[in-house]
Amino acid sequence: MSLQGKVAIVLGASAERGTGWAIAEELARQGAKVAVAARRRDKLDVLAKRINGAAFTCDSAKPTDIVALIDGVREQMGPIDIAVNCAASRLHSLIADLSAEQLQASLDTNFLAHFHFVKHSAANMRDGGSIILISSYSAVQPVLPHAGYACAKAATDCLVRYAALEYGPRGIRVNSIQPGPIKSEMVQDAFSRPGVEAALAREIPLGRVGLPEDYAYTVAWLAGPAFVTGLNLPVLGGGQLTRMPRPDELPK
Repeated sequence: MSLQGKVAIVLGASAERGTGWAIAEELARQGAKVAVAARRRDKLDVLAKRINGAAFTCDSAKPTDIVALIDGVREQMGPIDIAVNCAASRLHSLIADLSAEQLQASLDTNFLAHFHFVKHSAANMRDGGSIILISSYSAVQPVLPHAGYACAKAATDCLVRYAALEYGPRGIRVNSIQPGPIKSEMVQDAFSRPGVEAALAREIPLGRVGLPEDYAYTVAWLAGPAFVTGLNLPVLGGGQLTRMPRPDELPK
């Protein structure tokens, strides 16, 4: 598969060992011209240079930043073919302890940002393009204590289905990926605890947790000519067939 000459945006790509970074590298490897964006600019410039792309500063929780990002990419690189939003904020809280401010912050990044990203990407996208959002399997399989985060991701998955219907007549495909445990920079503190990775891997039929490149390959497939839209795709090595460990089953 080749994405030669395609224009792609990857929002949420500033962590060198993160999913967004790996996705940007894979899209570039397959021939796409890639714009990378995030709140932190220093590492973005390193990535953009590495993939011969362009870097943009964007806080995904601010709709005006998303508009400026999409406009900037179109002006600098041309109409968009592939738009990927990996930006997320983790929220560990039980419903009983969740403040209104925490919930709103989670919705701003984990749902509303996706809404604005889809809306403005599609408006500036060539017919036949692909929009891919990174969701979470916790939207389907509850994992305490992630209620605020998971509910926002569930709204994102619902958005995918509506957007697929709305933009389908233009040939624009809209899908989400539902990762399970990912060994990435975002959760490196959890994986640094002895025994945590093994406990998670025991529940995954393929015998290991996900790596950023696993999701990069999946995004590249969805970015190509796949006859798929409106899909919330579990990508967790078969983990959807079992269950996540309970908090009391994980090493402290």
